[in-house]
Amino acid sequence: MANKLNWPAFRPADLLLPTDCDMSKWSVVACDQYTSQPDYWQRVADFVGDAPSTLNMILPEFFLREGNIMQRRASINRTMDQYLVEGRFRCCPDALIYVERWLSGGQLRRGLVGAIDLEDYDYDGSRETLIRATEATVVARIPPRMAIRRGAALELSHVLLLMDDPEKHLIEQLTYETDDMEMVYDFDLMEQGGHITGYLLTEEQKATICAELNELNDPNRFGELYDAQGEAPMLFAVGDGNHSLATARACYLEQKELHPELDWEHHPARYATVELVNLHDDSLDFEAIHRVVFSVDPEKLLADLVDYYPGTHYGEGEGQTFRYVWEKGEGTITIPDPVAQLAVGSLQGFLDYYLTANDDGYVDYVHGEDVTTELGRRPGNIGFLLPSIHKADLFKGVIHDGALPRKTFSMGEACDKRFYLEAKKIK
Repeated sequence: MANKLNWPAFRPADLLLPTDCDMSKWSVVACDQYTSQPDYWQRVADFVGDAPSTLNMILPEFFLREGNIMQRRASINRTMDQYLVEGRFRCCPDALIYVERWLSGGQLRRGLVGAIDLEDYDYDGSRETLIRATEATVVARIPPRMAIRRGAALELSHVLLLMDDPEKHLIEQLTYETDDMEMVYDFDLMEQGGHITGYLLTEEQKATICAELNELNDPNRFGELYDAQGEAPMLFAVGDGNHSLATARACYLEQKELHPELDWEHHPARYATVELVNLHDDSLDFEAIHRVVFSVDPEKLLADLVDYYPGTHYGEGEGQTFRYVWEKGEGTITIPDPVAQLAVGSLQGFLDYYLTANDDGYVDYVHGEDVTTELGRRPGNIGFLLPSIHKADLFKGVIHDGALPRKTFSMGEACDKRFYLEAKKIK
């Protein structure tokens, strides 16, 4: 039934779930976390031991600094093939899985695991697609990931896809319908990852989800909600895992060009696994990522910033405001007539110009006001403390400005990021 429905970009998929294994050892956190903490990944390896695990099918980005990537890639591909031959997976055909994830801080995050059509997603901003990146994609990060995916039989995903459902009609309602579903997993995640439970949706529930997604995708609703009448609708935004999703699309387009004779409408490589989460989920906290500029003349930088945007002035006022701190003091900058929807976009636009034009200094992206203040007060540095992003502004910012600057916001702590669990064939 569900595969005959008119799904807008997000849909059910043939999801693979592990069988006959310790689920707490099977499921590990996203590969782009703890990149400067080798002790974390060593603890994970020690805990997993020889047990079946997604750890054996991913490449933690910490290891990208090492020189044996080819060996690791070959090992990943062999493990995937081995798990398939061993019958390690149970296939849930045409499935959507409702997920309840109790986070480390005790909050509940609800999600829906399915797949997106990569034809409806782009990462470079050249097309106005239903699925768009929230932050700028670093293209140089894609080829190493493509090298791993090309030989992989399976896909494991840590992508969190956001939807804008302020009335909480779509995912949240499933909380009260789990008695009608089959529970497919229920266990504690390792390393303070909390607890996770998954349920298979019924055919009737999938049909309801499809209908509600189409209501959210109504062009009139889109135009009124985002002041974007006549523009191509955007239904989803990539919250976490944009570079993994960009890699999936790049590999799909590559294979499509090499093998035009294949049925690409139904080919598994055309679809990528994601977990759909409501932007307005109570557990989602968007934390600002601040900027510290090193090895510059802070006084000159501030003067150039005030001159860069017409009407910009020191002190608070109407418009976008953000704080700064340096060796000789601190204060506030106001841009009364900004060209970007968010303050981070206005600031980053200036910093990109300034650092290119002056050929000195560099910027780092810092979590936490205390660290930003401490670094900003050092001689030759200046720190910029950005305001938190309001959830209601995210979609509008992406729609009107395109992908936001890299390191615009963070969605929670590292241990609360998505863990690998479900798999999907891509060959």
